[in-house]
Amino acid sequence: MASDGGSMRETDLLIVGAGPTGLFAAYYAGFRGLSVVVVDSLPELGGQITAMYPEKEIHDVAGMPRVLGRDLVAGLVEQATGHPTYLLDTSATTLTHEPDAVVMGLDDGSSVRARAVIITAGIGKFSPRPLPAADGWVGRGVEFFVPSFAPYAGKDVVIVGGGDSAFDWAQHLERVARSVALVHRRDAFRAHARTVAEVRASSVEIITRAQVTGLSGDPELSSVEITVDGEGPVLRPAQAVVAALGFVADLGPLQTWGLETVRRHVVVDSSMRTNLDRVFAAGDIAEYPGKVRLIAVGFGEAATAVNNAAVVIDPSAHVFPGHSTEL
Repeated sequence: MASDGGSMRETDLLIVGAGPTGLFAAYYAGFRGLSVVVVDSLPELGGQITAMYPEKEIHDVAGMPRVLGRDLVAGLVEQATGHPTYLLDTSATTLTHEPDAVVMGLDDGSSVRARAVIITAGIGKFSPRPLPAADGWVGRGVEFFVPSFAPYAGKDVVIVGGGDSAFDWAQHLERVARSVALVHRRDAFRAHARTVAEVRASSVEIITRAQVTGLSGDPELSSVEITVDGEGPVLRPAQAVVAALGFVADLGPLQTWGLETVRRHVVVDSSMRTNLDRVFAAGDIAEYPGKVRLIAVGFGEAATAVNNAAVVIDPSAHVFPGHSTEL
């Protein structure tokens, strides 16, 4: 739901970011009996997973040998059902402090007054790095993300990149596409070694020291030019190109709130507190010595942040409320 321009909402806890960490924090806050508002700039719940990897298999969630991104998000939303108010397609813009609350201004002119805030904004807003040769082709055969595999069935697909996303999509699209080629400008890859080995053992053609230097077709894409080691371009059939070149992250207005940051991450202590009163952070955006950026870690940080925020909201509360099985 969208927020109402000019209005002021009141809540115990405001969560900025509706990715997996934010959704689990919303559930856990409800478990603690707190009222919750969740704000996210994206139009759907799930953060980067929904926007970029809904069909990707995730293997590092405890108790789930494998789970599709969209199914993980659906489970987290179901788990939090009844607790939060969602303000989607809405960005947090300003943060001010009152004696016993924090007021967050939103980009539609409304605001939320909360007794505590947890920032679970991941990497912030993100935009894909462009593929120079694909200028004018986005939506006509060139995409930056693969939210569904079905449109690639029976097609010749070229994936550009050498990171985890490029190899993950190569691995999954091989099952449905007529052919898959992965083009990377270097011999070395940034992707997980096991995934690289699995793709090498598949039917995916890996072309290194190469770049996509041209695209052609009318009106839709039909072929690409691939230049290897500076040699003359080779024409290859392709009805789809996935430019998996990473993305540029931007913390946006959050950078103006006075938070201590390191390399676009918010510094927290062991209770997930930031340097600002009543403001906590958890998930990929949080930074501390020894930080590991995994979904599983984010879930634990969410619970830690909520439990410590609960004491800020109600000083008579205990940091640890007991186990859910004891209810």
